Amino acid sequence: MIDDESANLEFVRAGRGGQIRMKLNGLSDPDIVSALFRASQDGVRIELVVRGVCTLRPGVAVVSANITVVSVLGRFLEHARVFQFANAGSAEYFIGSADLRPRNLRRRVELLAPVRDPSCRAQLDAVLDLYLADPTAWELTSAGEYVRRHGTGPSAQELLLGESTFLAGKNA
Repeated sequence: MIDDESANLEFVRAGRGGQIRMKLNGLSDPDIVSALFRASQDGVRIELVVRGVCTLRPGVAVVSANITVVSVLGRFLEHARVFQFANAGSAEYFIGSADLRPRNLRRRVELLAPVRDPSCRAQLDAVLDLYLADPTAWELTSAGEYVRRHGTGPSAQELLLGESTFLAGKNA
């Protein structure tokens, strides 16, 4: 699916697609990292929320200029994984529990489930938006260092914990 995002280069270059967003705890599988680099080089915009291990370096000229990585560390270790692919204007969403690490992809049986319900997709978009905009997140630089954002306001986890109606309100 990563490769499919850049398969229609005319669509991507026209600015009508070519986006990948993921929320997970770990990204270290070399095949996945290579695929994300190829997609970035083809013009696909890639936004990743990776809580822990991340071997991908974002923002490197020519290699990963279209990739951003943020890490949100908070009170909870979350196990939800979200994968969103623009898919040439016909977005596809998946949820699961697998990280993109060799142990998950090669030594375990892991599943992703497609999300087809429009209201559930809207909730996933809201969660991804919230984490990507988290003012307390750490941004991974092209040098491989994390730099803390100096924004104000509550973190994504605080908002989700404090507002039981957050996701319901997005679909009202």
